[in-house]
Amino acid sequence: MSKMSKQNGFHVVTPLLESAGMSKLMGTTVVLKMESSQPTGSFKIRGIGHMCQNVASSNQSRGVICSSGGNAGMATAYAARKLNLPATIVLPLSTPQLVAQKLKDQGATVKVVVGKAWDDANAEALRLAEIEGLTVIHPFNHPLVWKGHSSIVHELKASLPSKPGAIVLSVGGGGLFCGVMEGLDEVGWGNVPVLCMETVGADCLNFALKARDLVMLPDITSEATCLGAKMACQQAFEYSKRPNVISEVVTDLQALEAVELFLDEERVLVELACGASLAAVYSGLIPRLQEEGRLPKLLDPLVMIVCGGGSMNLPQLRHLQAVIRK
Repeated sequence: MSKMSKQNGFHVVTPLLESAGMSKLMGTTVVLKMESSQPTGSFKIRGIGHMCQNVASSNQSRGVICSSGGNAGMATAYAARKLNLPATIVLPLSTPQLVAQKLKDQGATVKVVVGKAWDDANAEALRLAEIEGLTVIHPFNHPLVWKGHSSIVHELKASLPSKPGAIVLSVGGGGLFCGVMEGLDEVGWGNVPVLCMETVGADCLNFALKARDLVMLPDITSEATCLGAKMACQQAFEYSKRPNVISEVVTDLQALEAVELFLDEERVLVELACGASLAAVYSGLIPRLQEEGRLPKLLDPLVMIVCGGGSMNLPQLRHLQAVIRK
């Protein structure tokens, strides 16, 4: 492995592509930060790769363990294999079979626990970490993870001729959101509007904002299981109070329709969690926010973070179409 890749972690600098279809819809330039092009299929390799490297450099770990419905587990398994660290991934029961197989292909030990939510898997991961002396790689709530994710914004700064009109991203537990906010502060873009998108039934950040307290969702009822944390992390909740942050929720159907449109227009298959942010454009949400004065009229360029599709394939898409449209 080159010295450069060791410094940068295991992620690649992802393409920044203009979307003709979205630009036409929005009447402004829309650019796609293609995190689906990462080696593990999602942005998660940025932060989790960074944390795994820190663990490996200490030479004190007997292995790593991560609780994940998919992408964080994939990133942990991939980084651990590259670092010759044993990896255990604990999955909630709702995880697609293809994800479990991909993790095994990376050489990870996979354990599946009863429960649809990530929180159930996390409880088991913490228990196993204690017994087996493993280092916990948190999928979204750790400063090292946020630091790794902040590299997205540094890449945007290097590629864009001017600062973004707004950035749109999906929120699960809030790791990507925290990384983006950290990155925006670092490059002097702290006032750029950030639109946080969730699906109904996996909307822990929106739920907390409405309650004005970091409260827990009673249950995960969305099919976007990659967003399936019952409670956002504290740092995400703190960032969400900033005046330039907007939290919005779409239905599973709107997210699914966005996935289908994106596949048709951009020839890329992403997961339902990613569809939540794409739905901000495809469902007409952004023009509504502009009319309400919550987003500026001029959003040139509008940056969409295409967070990934590591847990999506054609059978999974057909399954979601059948379940959501029933």
